[in-house]
Parts: sequence; C-alpha cells; structure tokens
Amino acid sequence: MTTELRRTALHAAHEAAGARFTDFGGWDMPLRYASELAEHEAVRTAAGLFDLSHMGEVWVTGPDAATGLNSVLAGNLAVIKVGKAKYSLSLDEDGGIIDDLIVYRLAEDRYLVVPNAGNAEAVTAELQRVLVDSGNFDVTLDDATARTSLLAVQGPASEQIVARLLTSEADHQALAELRYYAALELDLAVSVNAAGEPSDVTFPVLVARTGYTGEDGFELILDPAHPRATEAGADAEAVPSQLWDALLAVGEADQLIPCGLAARDSLRLEAGMPLYGNELSRDRTPFDAGLGPVVSFKKTEDFPGRSALEPLRDQPSAWRLIGLQGLERRAARPGSAILINGESAGEVTSGLPSPTLGYPIALGYVSTEAAAGVEPDTELTVDIRGKAHPFRVVQLPFYTR
Repeated sequence: MTTELRRTALHAAHEAAGARFTDFGGWDMPLRYASELAEHEAVRTAAGLFDLSHMGEVWVTGPDAATGLNSVLAGNLAVIKVGKAKYSLSLDEDGGIIDDLIVYRLAEDRYLVVPNAGNAEAVTAELQRVLVDSGNFDVTLDDATARTSLLAVQGPASEQIVARLLTSEADHQALAELRYYAALELDLAVSVNAAGEPSDVTFPVLVARTGYTGEDGFELILDPAHPRATEAGADAEAVPSQLWDALLAVGEADQLIPCGLAARDSLRLEAGMPLYGNELSRDRTPFDAGLGPVVSFKKTEDFPGRSALEPLRDQPSAWRLIGLQGLERRAARPGSAILINGESAGEVTSGLPSPTLGYPIALGYVSTEAAAGVEPDTELTVDIRGKAHPFRVVQLPFYTR
C-alpha cells in the first residue's frame, strides 16, 4: 500500500515553476527546478529561495518550559536569551541521536523547537512523553507543523531582499541588527506593486538569521494561527504563496531564484554541516559526530542519554568524523570504504563534486583506532567501485564565506 506524500502550502507554486519533486521525510518536496548547479551557485553568489515547510515546528509554553526542555534535550536551553536560538540534540537512552534541531526562545516561558522533517514525529513524541505524559511539568505543547510554512532566503543578497518587504524604518533597523542565531517577529508585506514597492497588507513573520548553507540568510516562519494573522487584512491561508511570489519579485534584481533540496545538500556539505541519516543517526553518539560540546553535563536536569554518555565524556570515541578532499575527479559516495594503509577503516557518509571548490569532497567516519596519527593533510584512499582513489584529510568546514 502506497502512502500519500504530504504537500506544503507552496506545492502549486513549485509545480508552476517546473520543479522536479522527491520524497523527503514523507513530504513531496522540490529536488531541483532547472539546474541544481545554477541553484547552488546562486546561493553562493547572490541568493536562493527555499521551501522548508516540511520541517517540524513545536511550541513549548509555560512556567516549566525551560526546565522541561532541559529534561528532554541534550543542550542547556535555560541559558538561551530571549530572541536567540541554540542548536541541540534529541537523544535516546543509549545516547544515540534521534535528531539534531534548533530551539528558539521567544519569551521567558515560550520556546519553538524545529526538528528535521523525517524526525519531527519522533521528536514530538519525546516532547509529549517527557513534558506532558509524565505530569512533571507545567507546560503546553502545540505541534504546529501541519499549519506552519517555513521559507528560507540564503545568500549574500538575502538581507537586502528581505528588507524590501519591510514597511517601517524601525523594522529595517531591526533586521540589519539581527545577529546569527537570533530571531524576532517582523511584519512582512505579502505583495508588491509593479514598481516593486511593498503593499500595505502585511503578515507577522518570525524572522531568524539561521540557515543550512554556509551563507548569510534568513528563515521565515509563518503561522496562519498567529493572533495577528488577519490584523492587516491578509488572507492567512494564501500568505505562504503570496510571500513566496513577493520575495521572488523583489529579489529579481539580485538574481534570486527558487532552489531545491539537491542544492541545499551540496551547500550544507561544503559548509561541513552534518545531515541526519548520513552523519547522524541512533547508531552514532554526539561524541562520534564531534558534537560533544552540544551536550550539557553542567545542567542539573536529567535527560535521555545522559547516564549512557556521562561515563564516556573523558574517553576517546570509537569513531571519528573526518573531512576528505579528492585528489582526482572521481567523487566518493555514501557507503564507499575509507582505506588506511590499504585496510578498511570506515566509510563515507556524504560525498559529491564540490561546485564551489572544483574538486570532490566527502564526510566519513573512521575507526579511532585505525586512524591513530591521521591528521589534516594525511593522504589515504577511498574504494570507489572496486578501485582505490586518493583523498586527503582536511579541516572542516570545506568552505567558509
């Protein structure tokens, strides 16, 4: 029996733009529009527009929101300042990674948890189990995934593009002063006239200076159930597609183009960012993935995985995530064996030809024991379809702006 894929509110806009779709976490998402290479280059040199509405959005509100989240996630969420965001992890009892996610604090007692699409249900179930079903915390859980749209404008021109949809000088100043991993609510115009000027009809949008591309950019989170959703006369249900069109209109002068998941993957790999299902899984601990600092052992709250990880914190991990630069043209793909002195020492988790750098790059895990003495600039080989190809160990990230 075939399960019908979920669609975002922008699906019709993607179809009209000629998108090629793919199943991603149970959602029918744009893989590419015309050329994934052109989309990748647009983000590096100008700007790209992504539909990320398949991501999860779960609100945690109440007097015990901070201590509750500290009891379900690995990071210390109580120390986040209002208006800031923090990267964190959801772990199972064995210390395996259920998901990596971002948590925003919008008020002293109000947080937004944004998990990955494929893991949203698992993360929400963990939040429900620990925060609600236990009866230990005075919180309210609101899974807003189904009704929320998330658009991302990424690239060097992203700030000036988003700014063109702001209608007040104060909002322009607030956007310019917004720092990385910070968020605030702004009213964005949902349409522009023929001259590219924003309309008076606006919609409240949570604007976060975050992204998954290695470039400057913003993630725009809009919820039709917002208390001010109809304040300026906007049709809340139509706003996602209207905002998508408005961004493309005001971004045309900066070569803003719609981008799919293929470009997002190549961009995040160049930036050395892990992908769940590749670098991260329940079979990997945060220590394996180099994410040990994300786990807070200083906070007093217990959380899933703490007892399993605490004895390991001062011990070398059995696995090590490394970056590899291909010395030939052949790219390594996930599952390719990494060879040290001709012996298998691990495997590639992500790999492709880097559009920006002009050579193959890869991430992969190697056994700490087998990789003893392997440092940046060490040469090794990767088995690609039965032939050993030379690669060099490099520091991550591969690309920085």
